[in-house]
Amino acid sequence: MSLFQLQPFNGISQLAVGNPFQQKKYGRRTFLCRPQAVASRTQRIMESVSVSGEVGGAGGAYSYEALKRLDQLWSNICSAQEVVQEPQQVVSTVPNLFRSSNLANKAQGSYDVLVCGGTLGIFIATALCAKGLRVAIVERNALKGREQEWNISRKELMELVEVGVLEEEDIDRATAAKFNPNRCGFERKGDIWVEDILNLGISPVKLIEIVKKRFISLGGVIFEGCSVAGIDVYEDAAVLKLSEDEILLSRLIIDAMGNFSPVVKQIRCGKKPDGICLVVGTCARGFEKNSNSDVIYSSSSVKKVGNSKAQYFWEAFPAGSGPLDRTTYMFTYVEPQPGSPKLEELLEQYWDLMPEYQGVSLDDLEILRVIYGIFPTYRESPLPSAFNRVLQFGDASGIQSPVSFGGFGSLTRHLGRLSSGIYEAMNGDYLESQDLSLLNPYMPNLSASWLFQRAMSAKEHTNVPEDFINELLYTNFNCMQRLGDPVLRPFLQDVVQFGPLSKTLGLVMLTNPQILPSIFKQVGVPVLLDWSKHFLMLGYYTFLSTFADPVVRPFLNTLPSKTSFRWRRHLEAWKYGAGLDYKL
Repeated sequence: MSLFQLQPFNGISQLAVGNPFQQKKYGRRTFLCRPQAVASRTQRIMESVSVSGEVGGAGGAYSYEALKRLDQLWSNICSAQEVVQEPQQVVSTVPNLFRSSNLANKAQGSYDVLVCGGTLGIFIATALCAKGLRVAIVERNALKGREQEWNISRKELMELVEVGVLEEEDIDRATAAKFNPNRCGFERKGDIWVEDILNLGISPVKLIEIVKKRFISLGGVIFEGCSVAGIDVYEDAAVLKLSEDEILLSRLIIDAMGNFSPVVKQIRCGKKPDGICLVVGTCARGFEKNSNSDVIYSSSSVKKVGNSKAQYFWEAFPAGSGPLDRTTYMFTYVEPQPGSPKLEELLEQYWDLMPEYQGVSLDDLEILRVIYGIFPTYRESPLPSAFNRVLQFGDASGIQSPVSFGGFGSLTRHLGRLSSGIYEAMNGDYLESQDLSLLNPYMPNLSASWLFQRAMSAKEHTNVPEDFINELLYTNFNCMQRLGDPVLRPFLQDVVQFGPLSKTLGLVMLTNPQILPSIFKQVGVPVLLDWSKHFLMLGYYTFLSTFADPVVRPFLNTLPSKTSFRWRRHLEAWKYGAGLDYKL
């Protein structure tokens, strides 16, 4: 594309070279040469890639236009205002009975549960359908998976089998790629190799199609191409209003609309996220060496990007679309503030850094897809229910780890607990907000993970060495490896446990005590004090789950129904909040 474009302009000849008002005549006609914006390398690459239709869920869009929209959203989040914008009031409470209202005969359908958002909502919907509930899904787009694969371990997928969402042979049908071993490495400090961690590439297209067929076979109903216009919560029902002035009736509405759910925005009052994981990457063809994966890898120290700093990390996996196809992600953790890097700025650096990281030339690669996303996290997570008959699920609930991007792994881990709890709540009609909040309880292992995100975020004025983050991570991973699989493997799958964490911290202080002052400078004393509270609660929950649970559990069936329901949720909170649901 030319930098200058000649246009006739009112008989005055101007040539824009540096100064847009310089003039020059060409024959008898006069022209104004107006400067035209030069397309970035990211724009040129993305516009040269064939893009299919967008689908719902994170990572479901690949076009340059969608990138610019997301960057604009990200810029709004990074504004100096504490509240990004006044949220739309999506949920309203109506202090009347629905059956006595003038809308009682206008509902298009009546269900036990309505799930808003189908990309990940299809899993909880199918689990509840398998228990005999009448369930419907409302999805803004066509309900199908994205092209880009999800990386997960077989152990996590078996959770879907246990709750009746999949058959075991479905895992093989949905698996596009398998790879081992898996590397963790930090800027030439040494590599740590593990087996069977995030070593499956699952095709979301195939997986969601399999689950969708099972959901329909169980009697589930899907409303595709329907947007949520509002939710009215009556004393005896919840009414979902669609954009086409249609309404659906249910006893419970599950919000599975992801990180940017309008219901979540209303509950959080438009509050700015506490942290963000920015992710860019590609799926490309042309990698000769393509048999193993990187779970986390850092090839450099902190880098300057735009007006801020960033510590880049990498993930890389073979893709299932061909033997030479490989997915590489570059991600970083930042606080949303003015001057934070945009996704397009990260992609501009990605084109330079990825070939060096993978030992290839960009000219030798065929870019199949460009991938990008922003993943907000809040310290006040999981999100308790703010309304009767409305429950957040998946990314909308904030149940995912603050150091992960994408909530599929946490979804599989919690699906059994949540489906059983929801089913029990439906049977007992325990659908008030204080009862539903027990399904998304405080979990100290999740809150303790905040320290890790802070430690992995580059700061402007901390006076720590440029390689501090890599040094800290390598020290921790090396100590976990020395302590063995019971310590390393849960951590790599975003499960924090009191015993393994205590052992790791103790070994770090013994083997590399000189790193401690830099930790205080990097994360700050207030953050460390706050983390200490959650660390102590992690130990307390471990004690309760190990010693109090066996004492309490035998008496549950002797208690009144509602008391039993609440105690079961407390026992689950102890177990999952301590990470003791994870078994090797």
